[in-house]
Amino acid sequence: MTTITVQTQIKAPIEKVWKFYTIPEHITQWNNASDDWHTPHATNDLKVGGRFLWRMESKDGKMGFDFNGVYSEVKYHELIKYEIEGGRKVEIKFSSKNSETDVEITFEAETENSIELQRTGWQAILNNFKKYVEK
Repeated sequence: MTTITVQTQIKAPIEKVWKFYTIPEHITQWNNASDDWHTPHATNDLKVGGRFLWRMESKDGKMGFDFNGVYSEVKYHELIKYEIEGGRKVEIKFSSKNSETDVEITFEAETENSIELQRTGWQAILNNFKKYVEK
């Protein structure tokens, strides 16, 4: 299985980064790869065996899907692992230095879209997250 890694460095303490990454009212503010998409609804039960569901839709209402899965590991302010519906695994690492936080996401690629398209999409969402946290 091919894996892809995206990462960013955020000028914010890890407590804020973790909170904004995991609380549904924040997830709905940053979870989109482009301005013509949004996440109108998110639920998140952040614990081993807990489920999440983020509804992602085009703003014109013509396309949409549920991004959902089950958590397999959660280490507060350090690590989140989950399996997306369909079996692909995702790992998110958080590490802090001074007042900055590094976020690294590694995920198993799917076969429908090119590796580059997947990398670009996930990186765009992560960049959006960085912008949201830093504003």
